[in-house]
Amino acid sequence: MPSFGYARVSSAGQDLSIQRAALAGAGCAIIREEVGSGTTTKGREQLKIILDFIGKGDVLMVTRIDRLARSIADLQDIVRDLRAKGAALKATEQPIDTSTAAGKAFLDMLGVFAEFETNLRRERQTEGIAKAKEAGVYKGRPATIDTTQILALKAQGIGPAAIAKRLSIGRASVYRVLGKSTEVPANG
Repeated sequence: MPSFGYARVSSAGQDLSIQRAALAGAGCAIIREEVGSGTTTKGREQLKIILDFIGKGDVLMVTRIDRLARSIADLQDIVRDLRAKGAALKATEQPIDTSTAAGKAFLDMLGVFAEFETNLRRERQTEGIAKAKEAGVYKGRPATIDTTQILALKAQGIGPAAIAKRLSIGRASVYRVLGKSTEVPANG
């Protein structure tokens, strides 16, 4: 029963060595690693490689479930894929083994808590941004469109499409600045 290890961190500044050592210690001959958000499985090529390759009797091993997925929907999709291939999911630091009823139940509970934690973090971030905006500290992303240039070019009689082309921006942005509809006129 081959075990394939999967290790993930969210940002390049984080270290994979602890996960790597735990997975190797659990008998994983092949360990795939990547840096990326766990809130979605999109763009996680190393995980995709394992899921495409894994087969009957194999085990996908992670250190903790939050290294695999932070969304209950993604977690359930991964487990369904593994089950359909006759493979199992195990974690080195949590009593998870999808080949047992208790392991499946514990997995579902942990998945719910991982998603809950992600939602709480998002709420705190939103609250922090609102508070910073109230205090005048948070200004948002700096403007990338120079409104004065657009107005100056319009004053010279240049049309919105030509302004957009000259400034390498979208026509909708020009119309927004000029206070017009974002719908492009037939001759525009």
